Amino acid sequence: KMLPRSVVFVIVGFTLCQAAPTADQDSTLSPEDRVIAEEYLSQFYTREAKSRSESLDQFTTRLKTMQDFFGLEVTGNLDSNTLEVMKKPRCGVSDVSSYEHFNGKPKWEKSMVTYRITEYTSDMNQRQVDATIAQAFKLYSDVIPLDFKQIFSGTADIMILFKARYHGDFYPFDGPSGVLAHANSPGPNQGGDTHFDEDEQWTLDGKGINLLLVAAHEFGHALGLDHSKDRNALMYPTYSYVETRGYSLPKDDRRGVQALYGVRTPTVNPRPKPNPKPNPDPQPNPESERCSRDLVFDAVTSIRRELYFFKNGYYWKKSNLFRGVQFKSIKSTWSSISTVDAAYEDTHKNVAYLFQGKQFWATKGTTLQPGYPKSISHFGFPSWVTALDAAVYVASTRKTLFFVKNFYWSYNEAQRKMDHWYPRQISWDFPGIGNRVDAAFENSGYLYFSEGPRQTEYIYKTKRINRVLLNYGWLDCY
Repeated sequence: KMLPRSVVFVIVGFTLCQAAPTADQDSTLSPEDRVIAEEYLSQFYTREAKSRSESLDQFTTRLKTMQDFFGLEVTGNLDSNTLEVMKKPRCGVSDVSSYEHFNGKPKWEKSMVTYRITEYTSDMNQRQVDATIAQAFKLYSDVIPLDFKQIFSGTADIMILFKARYHGDFYPFDGPSGVLAHANSPGPNQGGDTHFDEDEQWTLDGKGINLLLVAAHEFGHALGLDHSKDRNALMYPTYSYVETRGYSLPKDDRRGVQALYGVRTPTVNPRPKPNPKPNPDPQPNPESERCSRDLVFDAVTSIRRELYFFKNGYYWKKSNLFRGVQFKSIKSTWSSISTVDAAYEDTHKNVAYLFQGKQFWATKGTTLQPGYPKSISHFGFPSWVTALDAAVYVASTRKTLFFVKNFYWSYNEAQRKMDHWYPRQISWDFPGIGNRVDAAFENSGYLYFSEGPRQTEYIYKTKRINRVLLNYGWLDCY
């Protein structure tokens, strides 16, 4: 089937009659440049195909429209600056104006939109592609009450593929550079389907073509957004790399998509709440589990160069000052605390923080500090966070990482506020450690992330996994 008409662009492969350059036209441009310009204007500034006898007046009118769109001097004459813009890599959907919607304002009339990737790029592994596509959709689900779910069989609302040249529709790709991708507007059948040119070099950074930026642009089309004249907008038609770490939807694009779908608020569709760790009081003494290969920690932290491993209202303490491992109840040391869900030590202040549900305490050594407990809202968490899974202080950055389900936050201890653009998916920034973190701590320059009984020894500076361990190995069980 044809693409929805509102997204159709026409590729014209013939040479039009060439007019002699006017006095203002750049006489250094070649006949081939004129052909490039004619094909560009036919592809991106025509809703429907025109006859082959397109007149000079029509060419000039379209050229003026294109120059105005890109903020160039509007002369109607083909010059080197205009041609330079035409040769930039870009989206394959035709141009219109400011933040705009497609004709008729098509949109998804549902709260959950599914997507499926049927063919992957060879430039990165499948896990990286899945994570990047999910991140691109999340830019929109962060600001509108629409959720996206990846499926792995059957027909999804949005079908996605990477393929070069002819790929099953009427709009074959043109090789490296040029058109990078294209997408359909929302609707049945092929509505929302998104195609990426496999001849491009897809990357996760500024080398080659950044997949996150292009995917997020195309998904804007798949949600009903047309191109924008705003050079800072994601929906600007030509590709330009910007730093993607902490990237969020620019203002123009946010206004456009919210005009279609409304604004996401926690009361409309909050993120899933974490399941608080169970009250440990009725749970069995965990000492018998100490050397079990299935041992799972509730939390781990250093306190004055000694490691505390918390489990079911108790803790094991491992110290360089004595041999062996001490085992005690939490209440015997901190009478106000019955269990610890998460813990970390700010080694710059020599203060450790212990978290239980929505509350936390500060302790120096084993002495609780006055003025506690306090609410975890002190750190700036949203109201749906009712308990933390894990926390770890990174001394080299003076930032604390907080983990809740499959998300994490970064807290600036020096400025005492949460960093912008969080939470983020754990899998985006720490690939390989798992989808959630049950306990985390720092020791001898490494970070340790535990998911269940499995633990990853991680080099934070280079974002690299050093080795994979089991939790029980810390408790003198070898």
